[in-house]
Amino acid sequence: MTPRERVLAVLNGESADMVPWFGDLDYYATARISQGARPKDFKESDDYLAWHRNLRCGFYLQGYFPFKEVIERCEVREWKDGGDRYREIRTPCGNLRECWRWSDTTYSEAPIERLLKTPDELPAYAYLLEHTRYEADYALAEKRGRQVGDMGVVLCYLPRTPFMRMVAVDAGIENVTMIHADAPRDFDAMFQVLTESLDRASQVALDSPAEVLMMPENLSAEVLGPRFFERYLRDFQTRWSKRILERGKYSCIHMDGTLAGLLREESSVGLTFIEAMTPCPVGDLPIEKWPLYRGGSDTIYWGGIPGSYFTALVDDDEFDRHVRAVLRVMTEDRRMVLGVADQVPPDGLERRVARVQELVEQDGLYR
Repeated sequence: MTPRERVLAVLNGESADMVPWFGDLDYYATARISQGARPKDFKESDDYLAWHRNLRCGFYLQGYFPFKEVIERCEVREWKDGGDRYREIRTPCGNLRECWRWSDTTYSEAPIERLLKTPDELPAYAYLLEHTRYEADYALAEKRGRQVGDMGVVLCYLPRTPFMRMVAVDAGIENVTMIHADAPRDFDAMFQVLTESLDRASQVALDSPAEVLMMPENLSAEVLGPRFFERYLRDFQTRWSKRILERGKYSCIHMDGTLAGLLREESSVGLTFIEAMTPCPVGDLPIEKWPLYRGGSDTIYWGGIPGSYFTALVDDDEFDRHVRAVLRVMTEDRRMVLGVADQVPPDGLERRVARVQELVEQDGLYR
């Protein structure tokens, strides 16, 4: 079977010949481009898929929202100062500003000033959301459909759920918690506006050529507990998982942190699979215990190899031992996909990526 045939068999509850192996190489590729080892257009080129093929690594993740946000009736100014990227948005209800800083060490950026910081900014934030529309941007999804072939599936992003949009991008968990505590009614009024805005974006994503649609939550149970989940995440995830399924597509979320505190809840919302799941010794839950959290659902679990295991910090023997142990669970459970938890990092070793399929062929055959 091809990588595509294997993963579709598992997603459809059918039989495959061996555990599917699909690795997220996006961050690794970003670092290689920044280092000058790959051309700037590498990730959109045919060579990117050839790279996956040569490493015998199934392809699925490209970090791509199939829509553009168009802000109307606001004054938007963007500028850079060294490695800092600023954006200022002026609305009739007040002004918002954010700053993200690029790191040459990690080949990534992180916020040093959040867009939403205080309850006083809620009216401006709500105005921004009300006056944001979403335009289809399907070109990359269409290109991927021509490129992927038997190596995998075409995946695009829905927006994050409204609460996680605030936590991961616009406000951060500390600001969200303080704003919610200080102005709960204003928070809930804004949250309704945010939900309506992201529902519009989700519809554009649903109409895209994607076969798989991910809510890129970046979820970790020590940041978000069951109380906030039940109040602010469950409805959105359940509604859109159902709509995705009704469209004949597959749904998933990105859950790349601790698992035990939320895995039962996430397994009950109707998702096809939960992706980037990190086991012990890096995560908080041994993979042997994952099936106990599935409840009565058919949710597929995708992950198993911590990103750090692809670096020289872990020796070859430990890498092989860990992957073999994961495969023992996956061949028995049959509702899991072997993946990176969560990404191969910039200092990853290509030979480790290539080693995975060798181990799958030795220890990942279904019996």
